[in-house]
Amino acid sequence: MKYSLISASVGACILLASSSVVRADESSAEDLMQRLEGVAPAAVLGNATLLNISAEGEVTSLREGSNGWTCMYPGTDPMCADAGAMAFLQAWMSREDPPQDALGFVYMLLGDQGASNTDPFASGETADNQWVVAGPHVMIVGANAKPMLESYPQEAPNPPDQPWVMWPGTPYAHLMIPTK
Repeated sequence: MKYSLISASVGACILLASSSVVRADESSAEDLMQRLEGVAPAAVLGNATLLNISAEGEVTSLREGSNGWTCMYPGTDPMCADAGAMAFLQAWMSREDPPQDALGFVYMLLGDQGASNTDPFASGETADNQWVVAGPHVMIVGANAKPMLESYPQEAPNPPDQPWVMWPGTPYAHLMIPTK
């Protein structure tokens, strides 16, 4: 099965567009499972759909899951996302507005390689884009999360060891929650 998910390196949260990352060209579900070990609780990963993202950006399913979660290693930032988060991520990668009824959860318990906290489409650090490298974290994403975001800092703490809102003031604002 092929997915319409646009290939991107998803970071800090989610996921960062970058043309210089090494893609996860896995040959089997078993290979991908080894690379994803620790990205989410074992029960989530063990029964999730596994997506392979080729160097050309083609997304295919290596295994259909049974628990509503999708796990992938799109370059350097492995993650597992529920259905609401996948809809949010698809909108972000397509530069479209996220679904208005979406609420989703993402595990990134292996951390990420960094992302701008202010520009959802930044591909690298600049002097003014508040680049953040997050350790192990989870994210709450989607339009239905917006009321919750008002009570959290709109800038990443330094170090990023407390919850904060990433990409505030954009349709892709979401809550980053460090786990360590």
